[in-house]
Amino acid sequence: MKIDRLIGILSVLLQEEKITAPELAERFEVSRRTINRDVEDLCKAGIPICTSQGAGGGIRIMDGYKMDRTILSTKDMQMIMAGLRSLDSVSGSHYYGQLMEKIKAGSSDFVSGKESILIDLSSWNKNVLSPKIELIQDAIELGKTLKFKYYAPGGNTEREMEPYYLIFKWSSWYVYGYCLLRDDYRMFKLNRMAELVHAGNFEKRSGVPMPDLSNEKAFPLQAKVKAVFHPSMKWHLIEEFGIESFKELPDGMLLFEHDYADEEGLLSWMLSCRDRVTVYEPESVRGKLFRIASELAEKYRKEGKK
Repeated sequence: MKIDRLIGILSVLLQEEKITAPELAERFEVSRRTINRDVEDLCKAGIPICTSQGAGGGIRIMDGYKMDRTILSTKDMQMIMAGLRSLDSVSGSHYYGQLMEKIKAGSSDFVSGKESILIDLSSWNKNVLSPKIELIQDAIELGKTLKFKYYAPGGNTEREMEPYYLIFKWSSWYVYGYCLLRDDYRMFKLNRMAELVHAGNFEKRSGVPMPDLSNEKAFPLQAKVKAVFHPSMKWHLIEEFGIESFKELPDGMLLFEHDYADEEGLLSWMLSCRDRVTVYEPESVRGKLFRIASELAEKYRKEGKK
């Protein structure tokens, strides 16, 4: 929509000292002529925009201009408040709550008391998670390395890292940075970190790569699982993989075929379904499920005799 593009152009101009029309055209995927018309419309709306030609020229906003809050709609303000509330849910301080109060005080016409989006980014162990988030935020801002013990399926290690990004992804919190043990960039899950403290100072590296948060990179596919579920497990399949993840067979059973990336996660998930699923492929998963079930049966059989 044009209004969204105009707001986007204004936002860019407020953040950058100067930018060219071709650069704006590329960023917003429109023609240079469209950008020129948009700049004219912004000028007509009272935004003091200056343009200069030739080498070193470009488009800029006159010095001293500040954006009037009325450029934000009620919906815009509600989305901003929803985002701040979500951060406040995991904050160990009162910063985001105080920031919300400041926005409300200056935008009473735009922020109503009615809230339609509620986001809570905390977990069951919020009392442990919030201090970690606050400590990591301080480390990123102050340029402090982090020392911690890390508990992972491959074993327990002691790590030190230069933190660069705090990330919420896949329903969990992570910190991304340069691991001094592995001499490479790594991402660590906060719930697996213990004894987290600030260590030494570090100079931020140039050209720090953005973390690749694609599912394909984080969870490369290994193989395809083929299983049949009892009809009572339909909700379970829909919740985890969606309505298109299975095919209903003539007898009412549910045929499930899906690629998986984590065999350990797959085994845990299948075991949680108890006897209401039968795995047919791959054979390696069938064998491991049988072995786990047999070992559990033997364990409780022996304990029952005590």
